[in-house]
Amino acid sequence: MTLAFPNPTRAYDETRGLIRFIGHDGLNQVLFLLPVVLFDRDGATNRRKEHDYLLAFDRLRDRILATARQAYQSRRRHTIELDLSAFGSSLQSAT
Repeated sequence: MTLAFPNPTRAYDETRGLIRFIGHDGLNQVLFLLPVVLFDRDGATNRRKEHDYLLAFDRLRDRILATARQAYQSRRRHTIELDLSAFGSSLQSAT
């Protein structure tokens, strides 16, 4: 089966500084973790709010999900933390 994202829900975890979202490979659920520092071009992490990060995620959703699929294909784990190397340096410039 291929990885799908039938539920558009995403959640901001302020304590860990990341956005969580879920993918499904058949009956298997895969948790993805996306550090919000990837959205910060100017180191403004402490000034941004949950709303800002979720909006940034939504603007880049297609790209993030495509990158998540690629990461899952290479790792096949139940939890995958995405990092800047998964996106290249251009994720920050797109927000």
